[in-house]
Amino acid sequence: MLTVHHLRISQSERVVWLCEELGLDYELKLYNRREDNRLAPDDYKALHPMGIAPVITDGDLVLGESGAICEYIDRKYGGSRFSPGPDSPDFAGHLFWFHFSNATFMTNGMMALAAQAAGASELPAFVADRGAKSWQLAEARLGEAEFFGGSQLTTADIMMGFNLTTSRAFGGASLEPFPNIAAYLQRIGQRPAYQRAMAQCEPGMPPMLS
Repeated sequence: MLTVHHLRISQSERVVWLCEELGLDYELKLYNRREDNRLAPDDYKALHPMGIAPVITDGDLVLGESGAICEYIDRKYGGSRFSPGPDSPDFAGHLFWFHFSNATFMTNGMMALAAQAAGASELPAFVADRGAKSWQLAEARLGEAEFFGGSQLTTADIMMGFNLTTSRAFGGASLEPFPNIAAYLQRIGQRPAYQRAMAQCEPGMPPMLS
């Protein structure tokens, strides 16, 4: 049985969204963050050696890492429905945004959080510059394509969605300068699978779509 272990307000919501888009039969287990430090509770940390979200279990398999999990689920259970093949005109674009999501976009955000946690009064110039360029690149992409993955929703969108929505709960960019991103999030918010996923992942918390 495929089980998604979701740490509240974390990137593991991506996995739930993908499972809902695929219409999978899966089990969802919710974990609340600790009150003292807002980190994962001990029972979540015990799931995987890294002790961070996301984590799935599938029989004897324990798998971490958003990208690996999304690829695993889409290929094993979805027939690669949300992963354009090499003959698709969306192939390269999908790959870029799928990997850019955590390798660059989220990394920029984590560097900013680390600088703030260290007491920096302002972000180091290279961190601020990389962050600004990432948002501008995402805005430009959504001005030329309906989805990050191209002409249809792909796992690139599943990956990028968290960065533009729930991650802003930790502090992040206003959407006011990014009309293409704002319009995209409204389209995402209308998807029944996204609505079901967020209702399960964050009950009582409206999705951060604006």
